[in-house]
Amino acid sequence: MALNVVIMAAGKGTRMKSALPKVLHRLAGTSLLQHVLNAAAALGGGRTVVITGHGAEQVEAAAAASGAAFVRQMPQLGTGHAVQQAVPALDDRHAITLILNGDVPLIRAETAAALVQACGGSQLALLTIELADATGYGRIVREGPSVRAIVEHKDATPAQREIREVYTGIMAAPTAWLKRRVMTLSNANVQQEYYLTDLVALAVADGLTVVAAAAASDTEVLGVNSPLQLADLERRYQRAEAERLMEAGVRLADPARFDVRGRLDCGSDVEIDINCVFEGEVRLDDGARIGANCIIRDARIGAGAVIHPFTHIEGAQVGAGALIGPFARLRPGAELGSDVHIGNFVEVKNSTMARGAKANHLAYLGDATVGERVNYGAGSITANYDGANKHRTVIGNDVHIGSNSVLRAPVTIGAGATIGAGSVIGKDAPAGELTVARARQVTIPGWHRPQKVSKKV
Repeated sequence: MALNVVIMAAGKGTRMKSALPKVLHRLAGTSLLQHVLNAAAALGGGRTVVITGHGAEQVEAAAAASGAAFVRQMPQLGTGHAVQQAVPALDDRHAITLILNGDVPLIRAETAAALVQACGGSQLALLTIELADATGYGRIVREGPSVRAIVEHKDATPAQREIREVYTGIMAAPTAWLKRRVMTLSNANVQQEYYLTDLVALAVADGLTVVAAAAASDTEVLGVNSPLQLADLERRYQRAEAERLMEAGVRLADPARFDVRGRLDCGSDVEIDINCVFEGEVRLDDGARIGANCIIRDARIGAGAVIHPFTHIEGAQVGAGALIGPFARLRPGAELGSDVHIGNFVEVKNSTMARGAKANHLAYLGDATVGERVNYGAGSITANYDGANKHRTVIGNDVHIGSNSVLRAPVTIGAGATIGAGSVIGKDAPAGELTVARARQVTIPGWHRPQKVSKKV
């Protein structure tokens, strides 16, 4: 359904105690505002208008790719005043306008769609929820199924304070009525602000039916006003992600120590140990095992691969049955074939390693093409950068690179070749031969180490 979506994102967020605009703080690796924009986009075609104010330039730059329109609320004189700024930007062709909050990040698209349906273009629809403790919230006062008023806690009678149903700050309204009536709001109150909730009384006076739709849980309607609230929502989000994965068969060592900051897809019989972080788009194929304290971003881990603890993987592909880590780093462009072994303190960047290749200790492979069954010795590196340009190293099948060697690119090591330990190779090495490039060992008789000269005081 095509509709207008208005997202209020003008507040400063004083309690965040941060120079960063509140709606740009991150939850699960994504800004609060972007979460709301994603929910709006999931509703289908229409127009999205973001109301900015504090840090407007930052907020608008961060959300520019969304295609939303922006209006500014300067100064901030209440929620009703915010929507007044959006009125000229609303598309009259869309009969319904949905109003969301940029600091309520976990609103589900399904819930928003149900609210829009309740509005139907002819009713004012409020999103509500029942709370065990409604202290501080505006109470929903009903007359039969219809809503008659929202009464703030401080103004509520003892009987009204017993009401558990509260307003969440999210509503859907007929666009034409909203554009007309929001401009008639008054600021005749102690705060001298224009309140969007006053629309309820105006709707009742106009004979417009006011209805309520219930949110599925309080998690999706909780706002963020402080670091404490942000941390609470983060754990709620992560617990939900953990439960989704466990219900699909993933074994998590501890769902309380697990973070997804993007999307994680898993095959069957996947195991994930504690304190792992998954960012961007990550796929773990059947039987993959992830050790403790790993960070994996924008990567695919093949079936049966084992990622040992404290490994960092970004923009890489790991083949089936590979063994990676501990303390390994795979950088963007690393493509490892099946049964590849990458050991402790080995770094691979923009390189391919074919089936069965091994680099087990303290090594660097950058801009390299490595063949099958290569054994890459401890302490060896590809010197791929000449100070201006990157160059490629090609290592054929069944090559053995001795420990502490330097392969100075561009260079090719022929299939079956052996490079003697400690060699610096700057020319192509022929296939099937031993190549050694190092200085002859020399002993200097009678040589003495320099001695420190004592200083006289």
